[in-house]
Amino acid sequence: MMDAWRRAALIAFTALTLAACASLPDTDALIAHHAGQTARFENARGPLSRQKSAAILAQLKSKSGDIDILEKQIALEQAIVGSPLILGNKVTLLQDGAATYAAMFAAIRKAQDHINLESYIIEDDEIGQQFADLLLERQSQGVQVNIIYDSVGGLKTPKAFFARLRQAGMAVLEFNPVNPLLAKTPWLLNNRDHRKILIVDGRTAFIGGINISSVYSSGSVIGRTGPATTNSVAWRDTDLQLEGPVVAELQKLFMASWEKQRGQALAAKDYFPLLTAQGKEMVRAIGSSYDDPYSLIYLTLISAIGNAEKQVYLTNAYFVPDPQLLAALTDAAARGVDVRLLLPSQSDSQLVFHAGRSHYSQLLKGGVKLYERKDALLHAKTAVIDGVWSTVGSTNLDWRSFLDNDEVNAVILGREFGAKMTDTFIKDLAASQAIDLATWEQRPLLLRFKEWLARVWGRLL
Repeated sequence: MMDAWRRAALIAFTALTLAACASLPDTDALIAHHAGQTARFENARGPLSRQKSAAILAQLKSKSGDIDILEKQIALEQAIVGSPLILGNKVTLLQDGAATYAAMFAAIRKAQDHINLESYIIEDDEIGQQFADLLLERQSQGVQVNIIYDSVGGLKTPKAFFARLRQAGMAVLEFNPVNPLLAKTPWLLNNRDHRKILIVDGRTAFIGGINISSVYSSGSVIGRTGPATTNSVAWRDTDLQLEGPVVAELQKLFMASWEKQRGQALAAKDYFPLLTAQGKEMVRAIGSSYDDPYSLIYLTLISAIGNAEKQVYLTNAYFVPDPQLLAALTDAAARGVDVRLLLPSQSDSQLVFHAGRSHYSQLLKGGVKLYERKDALLHAKTAVIDGVWSTVGSTNLDWRSFLDNDEVNAVILGREFGAKMTDTFIKDLAASQAIDLATWEQRPLLLRFKEWLARVWGRLL
């Protein structure tokens, strides 16, 4: 996520490029068009027959009681998004920077063939240097390391940091350079690579909200391994470690980004090894890109909220909603769904923070329950719906993620993982403050002015 000062520097350029951006889809029309599609599944050996797919769906329904979001969502997502729902995966839920970095470092140390890293921010700080040292060590042992970093996200990172990696033989690609003279593709300043993907040997992958930066190291109350330093704020984030056939889908997304950015020819490695089942989770990897007709992640989220029957629990760091998302949330609340939205009480972007708050009154009046996370800077981007549909990824609930950024999320279908996500959400609520409509309406005029001013810039945030 860009800092406010970076945004200010780019506002003028951004305004000039908006006309070329994708537009948010008419979700009702698209969902109606794809209604009635047949649910299909894949495993490590490829697509399953219609008979086996039907049997899996029947088994899911038998375990889901009266909730039919599974049947609706499996079919709709596959028809709309195109990526398959893949069986046989192991999904590990990682809380905060300390746990996530430890898991990443362990996987990197075991790498034997290649490491592909794609990140919005890679900073030249303690964590960035730890990553660099580990990657350099593996590169020296014959493991090919390929890196994509975003040009805007890397504005503060010295060029010497990446030069050191290149000199060791790593392939390093700057995504959409801010300097148009360095662009290998049409210059698209507003299109940023906000994805966070680490793939090791084509078998283990990590995705979520975390960048490569020491700001995430302190962690939050949940899962904190040590107190935040006096000069830092605890950051609350959520990531996934994925093992199994779905890793190949994330590898495809990395390779597609590399190809579209016209990166150098990659060293010949076993990027798509034969993958076997590692667990029992059903996972769909969804990537959204600037040049898609519409955001695939946006559409599947709106569809999932629209199909919700009991609960919609959303956690997000940057909330600047469009009218369709606001309508989906309030419509769900109106039909009796327990809609809860967990947002930050502080942010590294004051414009985004106040723009999000400008919608509180409408949401509260519409029956949506709002909470703000205390004692940590909330950076997670997750959702769990009806206890069976979960997503973790890089996508914020704002215009920039839905229209301008390249993003990646994983959707996991099933009650066992849904229960873990629900438990995490409830724990976060315990560390949060509920927003009461009557009290909110009494907030100071200065806050109202900040919200109005920030909302003016909402489409650019």
